[in-house]
Amino acid sequence: MKNKELKEIINKSLGKLDESYIVSPKHFDQPTETLSKATHESHFALYKNYVDSLNLISATLTSDVISNNSNSSAFRSLKVDETFNMNATYLHELYFANSFDPHSEILMESLAYIKISQSFGTFDDWQKSFISCAMSSRQGWVLTAYSLFLKKYYNFFIDSHVNNVPVGVYPVIVVDLNEHSYFKDLLNDKISYLYSQMKELRWSVIEERFEKAEEIAKIIR
Repeated sequence: MKNKELKEIINKSLGKLDESYIVSPKHFDQPTETLSKATHESHFALYKNYVDSLNLISATLTSDVISNNSNSSAFRSLKVDETFNMNATYLHELYFANSFDPHSEILMESLAYIKISQSFGTFDDWQKSFISCAMSSRQGWVLTAYSLFLKKYYNFFIDSHVNNVPVGVYPVIVVDLNEHSYFKDLLNDKISYLYSQMKELRWSVIEERFEKAEEIAKIIR
């Protein structure tokens, strides 16, 4: 079957093949005692590049790219790049939003503290697990998330935006471990950077994510 014929069949079943969307970069106010303004500016610039790349992919997917003889390979390449840039954009937004609070504080009566303690045994055990996952990552991310499968919160790492990504999780805590996050200030001192980020987690934002995660948990139980 020719590609044109295949496209016609799909169009009859699903309507016009249109995967268009536009992602707008978000602004984050980032006071911090651990990283320089230069690091923040370069990090935001990188994030905006991911957003621009994602929008370019969206525009390309709406073109007639799948109607020629090379459509299978071209379409695959676009979808691979789409996932990479989408994950990079979303992870950066989650990280920026839950980070850089010099007055960071978590209350023992907060939902986040209670749920972390329930899932990991103690809050300290969560910290130890989080650090272990972070130090195991090879240029990527460390996350705490609610697992729809496990029905609990757990820690994991993602490498290079797209490797080791579990299915069915809702992220509540995200820390960027890529060297661009800290190299200008700390060179390759990853552990010092990690400790500084854990001290500056923005628990007000994280608390809202735990509230949403618990609403999700109620739906799937």
